[in-house]
Amino acid sequence: MDLLNQLKHNKKAVIGLSLLFLIILVAIFAPFLTEYSPTQRVGRPHQPPSADHWLGTTRLGHDVFTRLIYGARVSLAVGFGAGLLITVIGTVLGIIAGYKGGVVDEVINFFTNMVLVVPNLPLLLVLAAFIGQASPLVIALILGFTSWAWGVRVTRSETLSIRQRDYVKSAEMLGEPAWRIMALEIFPNLISIVGINFIGSVIYAVITEATLEFLGLGDPNTVSWGIMLFNAQNASALSVGAWWDLLSPCFALAVLGLSLALINFAIDEIANPRLRTGGMLTRWTRMVRLGEGKL
Repeated sequence: MDLLNQLKHNKKAVIGLSLLFLIILVAIFAPFLTEYSPTQRVGRPHQPPSADHWLGTTRLGHDVFTRLIYGARVSLAVGFGAGLLITVIGTVLGIIAGYKGGVVDEVINFFTNMVLVVPNLPLLLVLAAFIGQASPLVIALILGFTSWAWGVRVTRSETLSIRQRDYVKSAEMLGEPAWRIMALEIFPNLISIVGINFIGSVIYAVITEATLEFLGLGDPNTVSWGIMLFNAQNASALSVGAWWDLLSPCFALAVLGLSLALINFAIDEIANPRLRTGGMLTRWTRMVRLGEGKL
C-alpha cells in the first residue's frame, strides 16, 4: 500500500501508468473501436488519412488504424510475456545464488557469465534466422531464455546484502527452511529491484521484437507493430509519400516506450530517495530568492 501511495504522488508514475493503461484498453477493446478487420482490404492503396480511415491505408488497402490497435495486442503480449519470463528466471536464480553461495553460486555465475559474454542482439538474429519466420510466441521465448543474465547479477548482488541482516539471521536460527527464508524474508525486500527489472525487460522485449520483425525475421501473417514497419518498408512508404503507413507504428512504439520508461524512473526514485531532486531543487530555488529579497 505504501508503494501505491508513493506512485500516486509521483508525476512520472501517474503519466506513465495513464499512457500504459490507455494503450492496454485500446488493445482490449479493439473490436469496438473499428468496424474493419486488420486483414480486410477496405480502400485503395495508400489512401491518406480521412474521416473514413483515420490513419490512411496501407499498400494493400488495409486500414492502418485497425492494424495499429490490433497490433498492440501482439506487441504487448510479447513484451509482457518475455518481460515476465526474464524477470522470473533472473529473480529466482539471483536469490538462490546470493543466498546459497558456495558451489551453487559458482555454477549459476558460470552460466550467467556465459550468457553475458555472448552479444545479445547478434545471438537473437542468428536464432531467429535459424528458426525462419518466427511467431510472436517463439520470439517471446527466445527473448526470455537469452536475456535473464543482467537480472541475475543485480538480484544476486542485492541478496548478498540482505542475507546479512538480523531478521534473516534470526529466521535461520529458528530453523526456518531455506525456501521460506528466500520467499518470505528476502524476496519482499527485492520488490523495487524486481519491478525495475520487469519494466526494463518489457521495454527491451517490445523494441527487440519490433527490430526482429522489421528485419524480416517475424511471421508476415501476424499483425503487430514490427510487421507494420516491415510492410511499410517493403512498400517504400516514405518514397511514395505514404508517411502515415510508417510513422503510425513508430509513434505507437515511442509512446509505449515512454510510458514504461516513466514508470521505471518513478520506481527507481521511490527505491532510491536520493534521486528525487526535483522538489529539493524547487525548495532551494525559493530559499535563494527569499534570501536575495531580504538582501
